[in-house]
Amino acid sequence: MKLHILAIAVHPDDIELSCAGILIKHAAAGQSVGALDLTQGELGTRGSAEIRLQEAAHAAQIMGLKQRENLRMRDGFFRNDEPHQLQIIPYIRHWQPDIVITNALEDRHPDHGRAGRLVADACFLAGLRKVETKWDGQTQVAWRPKRVFHMIQDRQLKPDFIVDITGVYQKKIDAIKAYSSQFLAQSADENEPQTYISSQNFFEQIKSRDALMGKRIGVHFGEGLVSENTPGIADLDKLILPEMP
Repeated sequence: MKLHILAIAVHPDDIELSCAGILIKHAAAGQSVGALDLTQGELGTRGSAEIRLQEAAHAAQIMGLKQRENLRMRDGFFRNDEPHQLQIIPYIRHWQPDIVITNALEDRHPDHGRAGRLVADACFLAGLRKVETKWDGQTQVAWRPKRVFHMIQDRQLKPDFIVDITGVYQKKIDAIKAYSSQFLAQSADENEPQTYISSQNFFEQIKSRDALMGKRIGVHFGEGLVSENTPGIADLDKLILPEMP
């Protein structure tokens, strides 16, 4: 199945926190959208690999994704090298996405920046026909996404553009809440400890970030993306959004 947009991120829930609104909006418009998680997030303090796989599948249903797979790389210990690039390239060539959204190139969590560069490099290499890969025993043809964009995650990076996600924001919140092992822990007496991301404060910070992004383009909620290459538009009218009520 060809995908229009493929989100590739290192941990289950990275996508939901940072670009779920964009994915939901495009899926709701009838476009094919998918996700590829690099690890199972098994080093996370709360939950387990098995639980997070179940939560990711639930979130995928909420977002309307056509595909979601997990490469099961080693959380915390993967590298941007040939073996790891060759795990990603077959999926890029199989799904042939026009747009890839991946992790921030720099962030609080070192996995994020390393994954962002790994995916960007894999997207470029996927377009080289002399890099040979197979899918179900068949040699794949080269494919390079037209655009690779990077999420804004924990650090407040300057976006190169912002997408209005106001109309789908509640569904984004529902997708985040699918990870009940990770977020909004209600009691410090739970069997599992509280973490940086399990507090109500963290959840409110995510909502505040999206509200601030929205404010910058005159809407209620937005998600910003970073591009290493300058995006182009067909004409200036493509930059005009309807006025916020």
